[in-house]
Amino acid sequence: MERFLTEYINRLKPYFSGFPVVTAHEIASVFLAFKFGLFRNAVHECTQAISLIPDNGATMALKKALSIVRANAQNLENAQFTSDLSISFSENERLYVPIILPPAQIEDPGSLELDNALILIYSVAVITSPDDEEAMTEHRKFIIRLLNGYKKALGIS
Repeated sequence: MERFLTEYINRLKPYFSGFPVVTAHEIASVFLAFKFGLFRNAVHECTQAISLIPDNGATMALKKALSIVRANAQNLENAQFTSDLSISFSENERLYVPIILPPAQIEDPGSLELDNALILIYSVAVITSPDDEEAMTEHRKFIIRLLNGYKKALGIS
């Protein structure tokens, strides 16, 4: 899954280069706040990042990922432990997510959307925020574990 993640990040690079340093750091901060269970901070960071990202092409998928994480962080902050299904990636936005499964193979749609959102946000942070490179590298294994949960469904041996 290490190779899968590296190839995914490389596939995204042409779409997500050139963010200002402040925007790139906000994106990395979203991932870290959510990962550490700082859900109130994650909600704030998502709102900030969404306001800084332009509306065009691939960035709409990133904004949707941030919205998905924000909704789930709000639920977790309020002790609601079910995935938020009210927000999901559109067909066009799915071009930029790492895990695409046929509907029959999706056991938990909310978890899949959240996992795709977290992996997309992590990957964009790796691409755009050299200041957060060390922190992102430390959490790469977390992303690999998320991906490993889909290894069989993706047909990767």
